[in-house]
Amino acid sequence: MSEFVGSYWQKGDEGFEDAAVGRVFNGRRPKAAERRPEAVLYAESDEDLKQAVRLAKANGWSLAMRSGGHSWAAWSVQNGTMLIDLSRLQDATYDEATGIASARPAIKGGEVLDPFLESHGRYFNGGHCPTVAIGGFLLQGGQGYCARGMGWAAEYVVAVDVLTAEGEIVRCDATQNQDLYWAARGAGPSFPGIVTRFHLQTQPRYKAPHESVQIFELDDFKAVMHWIYEVHNHLAPTVELVVVSACPLDENGKPGKRMLIVDALALVDSKEEAEAALAPMRTNPLLHKALVNVDCGVTSMAERKRQQVEANPEGMRYFVDNIWVEGETQNIVDGIAPLFTDLPEPRGFTIWFSMGPVRELPDMAFSMQSPGYVATYLVSEDESRDGENRAWLNAAMAGAQSVTVGQYLGDSDMTNRQVKFMADDNFARLQKIIADRDPENRFVRYLAKDSSTVNKNHWQI
Repeated sequence: MSEFVGSYWQKGDEGFEDAAVGRVFNGRRPKAAERRPEAVLYAESDEDLKQAVRLAKANGWSLAMRSGGHSWAAWSVQNGTMLIDLSRLQDATYDEATGIASARPAIKGGEVLDPFLESHGRYFNGGHCPTVAIGGFLLQGGQGYCARGMGWAAEYVVAVDVLTAEGEIVRCDATQNQDLYWAARGAGPSFPGIVTRFHLQTQPRYKAPHESVQIFELDDFKAVMHWIYEVHNHLAPTVELVVVSACPLDENGKPGKRMLIVDALALVDSKEEAEAALAPMRTNPLLHKALVNVDCGVTSMAERKRQQVEANPEGMRYFVDNIWVEGETQNIVDGIAPLFTDLPEPRGFTIWFSMGPVRELPDMAFSMQSPGYVATYLVSEDESRDGENRAWLNAAMAGAQSVTVGQYLGDSDMTNRQVKFMADDNFARLQKIIADRDPENRFVRYLAKDSSTVNKNHWQI
């Protein structure tokens, strides 16, 4: 066996099982009989990573990466592989002269990177859930705070350091190894290498975040959504707009009555800017029916993080799916309505997320978006509910197929349902890069029910 600075297990070793799946966020972890790696390495240095490439080649294994373990389908847990867990690599730096931060993939965006940048007066629009690591998040595109105006987080990746299949760490940016730089911004878990470090262009930190929050009965869903589609394209780019179906928790932590929450967040520098940015929220013709109406109130990222952790408890059993929706407003609202009004789990929630008006993307692998994004998260502690929850979510998503144009990798599970996530030309270009950079399949590909139909809408095959 090769020597590593970090911890290494093979099948049958004491501690192997916990090493393989103990950091999987979703309590609905893959069963041992279904899929397990041949070996697990908790790397502690770049030399560990280089040695892992050599050992995998000697044993005929592919390599699977794990940064934070938040993939709903546990993409890092695959058969015939060495799983490399990056959680022990945690260093980050910031360059005052350029505003560029460099960070390891396993650093948690909200819990670690954001406070680090805040200490420098800087901001990077990372993921909403603070415990998500930046590795998988950025490789999938990065649907961060205020993405509709600020752009996808991957757009702020100015370079990546990549360990290639040849065992060499190379810098990849707009001037060198451009193919890997292009792929690292959207390829997701089929990236043909190990990103050892991300280099991120940060922004001046907003000074006065404000929010407008309106809460309605579920019966008002369709009327509220028709207004949302009238207004969301006209909001300032500093505003994030989300519509959520959720059961707020009571003082005992128990889900209450399901409500419809309209949440507009303005990342601005003053009360005056916030008032102007959030003014369109006052045009909602349903305001007289609102159970709660917070008009341009002060908020904080700390409170946002707390709410996200409360809504996404670790170890619960999650079924998650998502769709990019486009079409006539009436058809969209009718198609997605059950996802908001009929959820079978009290702790489950569905979001509609504005990306309008759709921005032109830079040249990168990530290439699938539409004006509206919908994702449903069924959350339960009861394993006996798994079958019902899976069936309900599949049926509800099928009901929205007529307005579905694709899916976001970050909330997908291709072992269950395969949906398009990348433009055809981009996908073909990615396959060419993979073939050139990793001809021996040293790195895993997408974990899918049918690898021959990846990046196709299953109902159109």
